[in-house]
Amino acid sequence: MIQHLPTRLITLFICLNCSLFSSNTHAQKSNWILQGVIQDNLSEPLNSATVTLLDPNDSTLIAFGVSNAQGQFQIKGLREEKLLIQVAFLGFEAYHKIIQKPTEGNELLLDTITLIERTTELDEFTLEDIAPITIKKDTIEYHADAFKTQPNANVEELLKRLPGVEVDQNGNIKAQGETVNRILVDGKEFFGTDPKIASKNLLAEAIEKVQILDRKSEQAQFTGIDDGQREKTINLKLKKDYKNGFFGNISAGYGPDQRYSIQGNANKFTENQQISFLGLSNNINEQGFSIDNYLNFQGGIQGLGAGGAGVVRITIGGGGAGSAGIPINNGQRLNGIMDSHGYGANLNQDFGKKTQLRSSYFLNNLNHQISQSTDRLNFFPSGNLISQESSIQDNQSTNHKINAIIDHKIDSLNSFRSTSSAQLNLTDRIARSETVNRDDEGNMLNSGNRLNLTTGSGYQANTEMLLRHRFKKPGKTISANLTFGLSLDENEGSLYAENEFFGDNPSLEIIQQEQIQKNENFSYGANISYTEPLGGRKYLELVYNIRQNRNKVNQSVFDREGENLVFNEPLSNHFNALYTYHRPGANVSYNAGSYNIVAGIALQATTLNGETYLTQTQVNNSFQNLLPSMNMNYSFSNTKNLTLNYQTNVNEPSIQQLQPVINNSDPLNIYIGNPNLRPAYMHSMRINYNSFDMGKFINLFANMFVNHTENSIVNAQSIDDRQIRTIIPVNVKNNTVMGGNFNLGFPLKAIHSRFNIGPNFNHNRSFTLLNDLEDQIKILNLGGNFRYDFTWKEYINFGLAANISRQNTAYNFNPQQNQRFINQSYSTDLGLNFLQKYSFNTKYNLLRYNSQTSDFDESIPLLNISLSRFVLKNNMGEVKLSCDNLLNQNIGIAQRADVNFIEQTVTNNLGRFYMLSFTYKMNNKANPLGNIRRTGSPTMTRIMN
Repeated sequence: MIQHLPTRLITLFICLNCSLFSSNTHAQKSNWILQGVIQDNLSEPLNSATVTLLDPNDSTLIAFGVSNAQGQFQIKGLREEKLLIQVAFLGFEAYHKIIQKPTEGNELLLDTITLIERTTELDEFTLEDIAPITIKKDTIEYHADAFKTQPNANVEELLKRLPGVEVDQNGNIKAQGETVNRILVDGKEFFGTDPKIASKNLLAEAIEKVQILDRKSEQAQFTGIDDGQREKTINLKLKKDYKNGFFGNISAGYGPDQRYSIQGNANKFTENQQISFLGLSNNINEQGFSIDNYLNFQGGIQGLGAGGAGVVRITIGGGGAGSAGIPINNGQRLNGIMDSHGYGANLNQDFGKKTQLRSSYFLNNLNHQISQSTDRLNFFPSGNLISQESSIQDNQSTNHKINAIIDHKIDSLNSFRSTSSAQLNLTDRIARSETVNRDDEGNMLNSGNRLNLTTGSGYQANTEMLLRHRFKKPGKTISANLTFGLSLDENEGSLYAENEFFGDNPSLEIIQQEQIQKNENFSYGANISYTEPLGGRKYLELVYNIRQNRNKVNQSVFDREGENLVFNEPLSNHFNALYTYHRPGANVSYNAGSYNIVAGIALQATTLNGETYLTQTQVNNSFQNLLPSMNMNYSFSNTKNLTLNYQTNVNEPSIQQLQPVINNSDPLNIYIGNPNLRPAYMHSMRINYNSFDMGKFINLFANMFVNHTENSIVNAQSIDDRQIRTIIPVNVKNNTVMGGNFNLGFPLKAIHSRFNIGPNFNHNRSFTLLNDLEDQIKILNLGGNFRYDFTWKEYINFGLAANISRQNTAYNFNPQQNQRFINQSYSTDLGLNFLQKYSFNTKYNLLRYNSQTSDFDESIPLLNISLSRFVLKNNMGEVKLSCDNLLNQNIGIAQRADVNFIEQTVTNNLGRFYMLSFTYKMNNKANPLGNIRRTGSPTMTRIMN
């Protein structure tokens, strides 16, 4: 019965939509069109004026549109006999009129609408002035109260209702087809740059306006010279009452098997100060806010014991402490069993008009238990290797992180900016694993049992100081940026391994080792930029950049012989490395009204010096590279633009890759660094096209990219007669990756629906070495996503989504071993608000994994349901009964293929659990609309509802 529930829900709502569509199709015979022209009192057309159509009985929003450059507007698909039209434009008095359906024909052409410019500023706004959407040059502004959400909804739920804005099931936000990387609150940073912290924790009812803008780079904002760099940004403007009050919410839930969840946030905002607190504690694998520094549990002591399915997973740089935090979900199901605890504070303070402070602090604690099995098919010219591994891990981490930004305007021409961050990580890890390797015929080649214990601590600190001076001549500036970085990692661990080899010469090897490692990294650099106007909207920028990294690694390995520890010199290492580059360059920019071009070139001179004291190995390399660049941005209009970007970069090898010592974290898979590595040289080209029709709310986004890397660094693999694999990083001649994605979103207003379609592709051509034979490998990914949403007022939200990825991997050395597999994800979600006080929500996901090579075919159905009852005055409280994972699927599956393998991994997961929770909305301003002055027709007072 339960298994058929999602299908029945889907069928029910498809039928509902079909009936709505059928009834609307029947009514289309009487549909009519409204047209008109909007101008100012000088008879000049007004571009992007907002036209809103309301029901005159209750002021319900019926439709809206936007005027074009000629001041013309057209709204189709109207069926109402009588409508209230409202026209609004920034700086002008609003226009209102009752209009009737045409008695003849299906088109109503209004007389020219003339808006009168305002002569005074109003301290209060009237409801007539509220338009759902307003366009201000390069900013689209949504009035939040025109898009009703249910009580206690967060900003994420509000964003889902805004035309042109999309939020996927993982909380990632797109606006006008582009990814939103930053959310500001009243123009200020909110807990750093992670947009999900604001969208998931701030109350929707606290927001007055949602502004979507293309934010220019810090350098462009300072110099006034458009460098073509843009970042899609959302700014949340708070309601006046919330700027001088305290608001937030707290939620607590408990269920059988001692499952619990507590989380909350509290905010106190004023014009000059923002104080916020976040917190969560749960044992249900729940993420209350995302932090992009997920702990790499495989990091302890250069990946000690981190082998998975016969693969050594190496932590590149930074040692064992990693960068801890509450894990983030990048689209996959979060696996393992986790106890998460996280706490954060954010302080933004304006000290007068010249000095601003932006700061935040996080404390995160995570206990992650993982039980995992992996099947991997490895391809070598000499034959296939079948690996099977099972492992159990218990990972614990504690992470402290603090950030602070100080902006100070010394005077009108000079400014100072300081950006600092510090982080402390503490980790403990216990891992047990068993590995078996077989040949094609199923004969056992070797097996290994390992126990790894790891304890690590790490400290990181970074500081950046920026001094800027603007000359009196417009466009003439100079700035100096100084950077400093320090990281210290210390790790201790032990390894116990039993490795048995079969065949003609069977043997058993037992390894017992203790290991101590200390990593130190100190970096500093400077960047000086000078800009000079050349006339005719042309500018010259001269840049000089210097950077130096100093790395020290002290690794000592001891073999345990009885009660004694014996120093193991081949596995130990004392290594120093110094990486330095100087990069002078010049950029020329041209800024026209609709487009700008920036072209530049730099010369990078790189030196790489290193020394291994135990083996007396010297590394002394130097390289010179020309680094051309070009960026062009062409704006067809405020909502349609084309961007072309070309960049070149030099990526130096990491200290981990340079160390010429043996890493036997997994004795069946040995890793050895290569001191002769050269830096990789990358060419990157990207083309973006973005279009958003404000009148029809159709968004179109297309992106194409090509990355070509010379001297690409890859892992060469060789396998000996005992099936022990050795991995060494090497340079190959090149590696090319190209791809693209396309997104089209459009509404069907007649059935209250919206569709989003997004096909994509990715092609990777790379070279690798297998048993000293160079081979070319081609990986092609074809896929796409589809999303359908049905919304009827604040009562019903229904969605269907699909995401499909098909990968084909082709090998030159043996085309018969080419790999094909498909990963699929389907979902449906339903939200019902009824009887004014109740809310029902359900979400169903179906994850499918299919391999045409290995006949692997698995599915995971996931179903969550909840029923809420809003209580207390103004719906300040919410009682919720929920069941997560109703179908009790307690595993997670992953499937992937790479240069010479395909693998499937099955991991434990949290099964079905029930929870009864209570959420209380804290707000010392229970009536946020209390200061609105209601004027005019009584019907207008309901526009906000």
